[in-house]
Amino acid sequence: MDLTRRQLLLGATALGIGCRADEPGPSAPSASGAALPEVRAVTQIVLADPSRDGAGVRLSKSLGGPALRMLDPFLMLDEIRSPRAEDVIKGFPDHPHRGFETVTYVLAGEVEHKDSVGNRGVLGPGSAQWMTAGRGIVHSEMPRPTDGLTWALQLWVNLPKKHKLVAPRYQDTPPDRIPELSVAGSMVRLVTGTLAGQRGPIEGVATAPTMLDVSLTPGATFQHELPATQASFAYVLMGEVQFGRETTGPGAAPVPRGRAVVLGPGATVVARSSSAGASGRFLLFAGDPIGEPVARRGPFVMNTKEEIDQAYADWRAGTLASG
Repeated sequence: MDLTRRQLLLGATALGIGCRADEPGPSAPSASGAALPEVRAVTQIVLADPSRDGAGVRLSKSLGGPALRMLDPFLMLDEIRSPRAEDVIKGFPDHPHRGFETVTYVLAGEVEHKDSVGNRGVLGPGSAQWMTAGRGIVHSEMPRPTDGLTWALQLWVNLPKKHKLVAPRYQDTPPDRIPELSVAGSMVRLVTGTLAGQRGPIEGVATAPTMLDVSLTPGATFQHELPATQASFAYVLMGEVQFGRETTGPGAAPVPRGRAVVLGPGATVVARSSSAGASGRFLLFAGDPIGEPVARRGPFVMNTKEEIDQAYADWRAGTLASG
């Protein structure tokens, strides 16, 4: 049976990965004069590449493309953003997954979903869905444009070996369940993780992730502490954003929308709008590296080639989602 999802991963072989062991850098002063421990510097900027997936959906791929194959535990980040219904309407018909998690975040329009274990619903603007494929699930995701614009992102997050064959699980989160917090004058939507003494609604995820939607007001600086051992990256949604401790020099270049920013070792993320008269918006992701071998092909992410072959055999036999 032909697959219509994530064909760009076909042919990938097992890749060994491990946690970084870089020494943390020195602290730097914050705007208030207090020391910031181990500010994370920008180590790579990746321009999202135009692509097609599913039944012909136009999208932009940053993480998971040639420039950045993965950032353990994160496997892929796609952005769908178009005012044209014909770019998205054919969607992602029934396709299988095993061994990882998908995170869908809708900014405009809607995404209708249904699956082989009876879940179905519609994700509207501001909604988030954290789906654990585990041992196997077959589902569809169909964008439904409203008011002319469809805008959504999907992140793939790996699972450790001991969780790859767990029962599938959804955490569907409507907009009113995602806290919106004012931090240093900017608005932050807390999807998962902790911020200002609050926890996001997505919980029980193996990689202890953080996902924040940060809207910077003009001239604002956002600071957020993360576990120093976690991998972290950001994706600029609107405007321009500067990352790191430098305010001048080569490391302070503003990052425009449509780019992923890999943040190096450290405990503190610092981001600011690029100028006093401009705003910016970005998603911040962080999570515990898994440090295990990765084999991925098509819609499956396992630890060995043999496990990938078994996933395809189960899919062809119709037993993937039955366990």
